[in-house]
Amino acid sequence: MDDFNWNISLVKNEHIESIVKVHQASFPGYFLSFLGPKFLSIFYKAISASPEGISFVYINDIGSPIGFVAGTTNPRGFYSRLLKQKWLSFALAAIPAILRKPSVFLRVVRGVLHPSGNPKGKNVAGIYSIGVLPEYQGIGAGKKLVKVFFENAKQRGCNRVFLTTDQDNNDDVNAFYRKSGFKIERQYITHEGRRMNEYWITLL
Repeated sequence: MDDFNWNISLVKNEHIESIVKVHQASFPGYFLSFLGPKFLSIFYKAISASPEGISFVYINDIGSPIGFVAGTTNPRGFYSRLLKQKWLSFALAAIPAILRKPSVFLRVVRGVLHPSGNPKGKNVAGIYSIGVLPEYQGIGAGKKLVKVFFENAKQRGCNRVFLTTDQDNNDDVNAFYRKSGFKIERQYITHEGRRMNEYWITLL
């Protein structure tokens, strides 16, 4: 895997199924993964189809997606419109997960209210997910995906980018974001007791 004749391209519908698989492999045990592939497919299709969407896929030399980054400009506005337009689709997609574990119902409901906590403004972009298949981690794919996200965000007039990630049992991910230039501006605890870091970076 030393000679990389690979490329990064905009996410298309044909990539969504692979992106969902990368997400589930990158984030096993996380809430969005638990909600299932149908839920994730709706989410990533909505990002890639949105005028505010910034989503790229890292494709290897045989044409297989092995990593991706997904986010938008104006995160609060995007999420608000997304949930107004897709709330029924998300609800139906979440039913199997709720039936398996009814205790997640309130967490799903809180997710509907989440946009009010997102930054707003057309000069702000948010990275919602970045994932690389475990067997390809450490080759620089994540670094390249973040770089192209920054470049696209700047072209759209954004001067700041934010993201959130877990504080605990997440040392490699936190180290990656710090190396990418992000700085912690806020730490908080979710209703579920997860300790979170909120990172920001100013684009120069």
